[in-house]
Formats: sequence, structure tokens, C-alpha cells
Amino acid sequence: MNTPPQPLLPNRLSSLDAFRGFVMFLMMAEILHVAQVAKSFPESPAWKQLAFHTSHVEWSGCSLHDLIQPSFSFLVGAALPFSIVSRRQKGHSFVRMLLHAIWRGALLVALGVFLRSVHTPQTRFTFEDTLSQIGLGYVFLFLLGFAKPWGQWLALILILVGYWVAFWTFQAPGPDYNYEEAGVSAEYLEKHPPYTGLAAHWNKNSNRAYAFDRDYVSKIPERLGHGVPYKPNSGGYATLSFIPTLGTMILGLIAGGWLKAESKALRKIVTLVVAGGLSLAAGLLLDRYGICPSVKRIWTPSWVLVSGGWCLFFTAGFYAIVDCLRLRPLFFPLIVIGMNSIAIYVLVHINLHGFLQQAIHTHVGEKAFTHVREPYQPLVAGAAILLADWLILYWMYRHRIFVRI
Repeated sequence: MNTPPQPLLPNRLSSLDAFRGFVMFLMMAEILHVAQVAKSFPESPAWKQLAFHTSHVEWSGCSLHDLIQPSFSFLVGAALPFSIVSRRQKGHSFVRMLLHAIWRGALLVALGVFLRSVHTPQTRFTFEDTLSQIGLGYVFLFLLGFAKPWGQWLALILILVGYWVAFWTFQAPGPDYNYEEAGVSAEYLEKHPPYTGLAAHWNKNSNRAYAFDRDYVSKIPERLGHGVPYKPNSGGYATLSFIPTLGTMILGLIAGGWLKAESKALRKIVTLVVAGGLSLAAGLLLDRYGICPSVKRIWTPSWVLVSGGWCLFFTAGFYAIVDCLRLRPLFFPLIVIGMNSIAIYVLVHINLHGFLQQAIHTHVGEKAFTHVREPYQPLVAGAAILLADWLILYWMYRHRIFVRI
């Protein structure tokens, strides 16, 4: 019986690769069109839950799908302590590492802009893509990687409190605010009436982050004489979310420090679980009492805590099962994905799935999946594409091809 190959890169926690692989699998699995299939079973609670957790919530709340971006950001921070140790062992100086961090951050921002512009006639100078958000805060994260734990905690607290104050001190929208002019449809407003009271400072496209994009980011195409004219983001996503996203990465950095520490595995797991519970509870209470709604799209401080709590739980679970119980072979398919996360992220966003779908139709026929019952056809077709995704990544893994920035 063939066993999965052993890790090709030394000094890596397989649990972090497995967790990252799980996160990227959730992103790849959009091709399964689960929400579309679920419409054929409106009375099924199971399909209803599957549809919810494979879609994004429209504003406040959290589904499993909403945890993709925070988990990816969290894992950037969690991997940093191990990366710093590895580079030090190779003799890299602090200056060399800092220059690499600056280069990496700039490249991530540029790559995010590129991916947002793939299907547009000109460059879209927007910075809400996951990679751009990570890149904008990466140098700060790198510097915090050399700070003491108390310094990392202090930075996290300052980011969360400071970002909350920035929104709180911005004038909340009044009853005459023109939401439709700000890119918010009347249909959305009917389903999601704006918050009132203190929570109104976090309403869609009427907050501090929206104003920053309207007043500053919108001017970039004009000043460069190139690019798609700015339009309000209908989803509410904003550039300034990189600041609380940095908070998510700092939580990951702290968790990575716990994992790297020379302490018993059980203590690490308990620490991660307790921290996850406290973080989740704090975020939910802030949301419950209207102090700060938990909204992924503008990455509110309470969202940092809610999503960070789940990330800490996942980290504890994967660490316990993959590294402590040594069940790495069971998670090998996820590890293959996780070790080339940048590659699959870019490939999916430049429409690899469309290419594979067309290739299947070309070589197998347009009726390749018609023998499957109609409601399940998108699911089966998507599964075939997912398998093709994984085989590409497995080929890269076997040939030691790892895309890194």
C-alpha cells in the first residue's frame, strides 16, 4: 500500500498546512454550486444549512464561508514565527528580512489589484481583495513578529479600540441619507433596514471606511489618467478594512507564538481553546448589545474577535489531530492544497474553473453529466473540476513546485 509522501519542507507544522488547505478547499468548493442545488430542496433543513454555510451573509452574522478570508489572514500571522526562525537559521539579517517583507507586502497589494482587474477593460484601483488587504498590513505584522507578546497584545488592543473610535466619531447617517447614491439598492434596504442608535455608525456605505474610499481611493484613476472610474462598492467592502485585518493577523501571530513555544502540547491546545472562547464571547456580546455589530464586509472590531475565536478553535483542532495524534496521512489531500495556497487562489481567480469546465465539455462532451439527476448535475460537474484542481496541486507538490511570495 502506498503511503502519502512525507513533508518536503522541514520545520513546518502540518496542522497549519492542513488548516490552510481546508480554508482554500472551501473557496475552491464554490464551483459545487451548493446554494443553487439547495433551491431544488426548499423543504430540507440539511440543504438549507448547506446553502447558508457555502454563501456569504449579506451584512451582519457569520457563516462557514465567511470564515475563509479571516482564516487565510490569521494563518499568515500564525506562520510568521516559524518563518522568522527558518530565515534566521539560514543566516538572513533583520534588514534582509525587512526588505523581503516590504517587497512581499507590495507584491500582494499589486496582485490583489491585478486579480480585481482580470475581467475589466482597465485597471481597477480597489484594495478590498484578500491579498491586497494582507499586503497593506504585512510590514507592520512582520515588525510585530520581533516584539514581545505584551507588545503584540497591546498592538491588537490599540487597533480594535482605535478602529472602533474612528467609526464612532464619524457622523452616523441621518434619515435623509441617500443610500442608493452610495451604491446600496432599495431591495437590500428593504431586507436589511439600517441600524439605529450607536450601531448606526456601522451601516453599509455610510461609515468612515466608505468615506475614505469615496474621498481618496476614488481619485486614483483620475490622477493616474488610467483605470476604471470609481463606483461605490455595492457589497460594502472597503480599503480601510486592512487595519482590523491586521488585528486578525496579529491574533494569528500570537497563536503561532504559542504553537512555537517549548511547552506541552496539551497546554497549547487548552490555551488556544480558552483564548478562542473568550474572543468569540467578547465579539458576540459587543454585537448583541449594539456596541459594535459583527460585520465581515467592513471587518468591524467585533468581527475580528468573532472570526478570530473560530480561527483559534480550528487551529487547536487541527493541531491536536494532525500534529499531536499524528494523523497527517488522513489530512494529506488538504496539506497538498495548503502548501500551494497562493497558486490555487490566483488560478481560481483567473478562471481556472471556467477553463477546466470547457475542457471537460470539449473532451468528454456537452452531455458529460446528463446521466446524473438534474438537481445534482452542478454538484457532480463541480466535483470533477475540484478533482482536477487537486491533481494539478498534487503534481506541483510531487515536483516540489511551491509558489511563494
